[in-house]
Amino acid sequence: MARSQEVILTNMCLIEDGKGNIVMQFRDPERYSWSGVALPGGHVEVRESLHDAVVREIFEETGLTIQHPQLVGMKHWYTNEGIRYLVFLYKASFYSGELRSLEEGEVKWVNRKDLPHMDLAYDMLNLLRVFDEDRLSEYVYEDQEDGNRRKNFY
Repeated sequence: MARSQEVILTNMCLIEDGKGNIVMQFRDPERYSWSGVALPGGHVEVRESLHDAVVREIFEETGLTIQHPQLVGMKHWYTNEGIRYLVFLYKASFYSGELRSLEEGEVKWVNRKDLPHMDLAYDMLNLLRVFDEDRLSEYVYEDQEDGNRRKNFY
């Protein structure tokens, strides 16, 4: 049995201001295959550490430089091509810089209480449970024999 496999490595970061607000990105539905309001993040580059990748992606997408991001869990599934897709989930409450939007979408501070009333990216409310509930560390989409995907928390 092979011990290696093709993997896509990505990250997302929940940046909080200590006042009930988090940074959210409003993705352009005409530009991206998945749209809606989501946490900022992106891909890990070849030979880049996971830490460096989340710091870089957050700066590129928001203009903020985060310090001491904490890995709180992960989300994963297999693509239709059989490639494992991993999303490392981070939290950060220490940052510097000014929030700015770029071509990937508008970013702004949003009060967490407003999230259920927003046009969120697919499954974002469920995913936020991994950030908020200490007992959870994984959110997994598991393929079923009937072709559907079951969502599980671990």
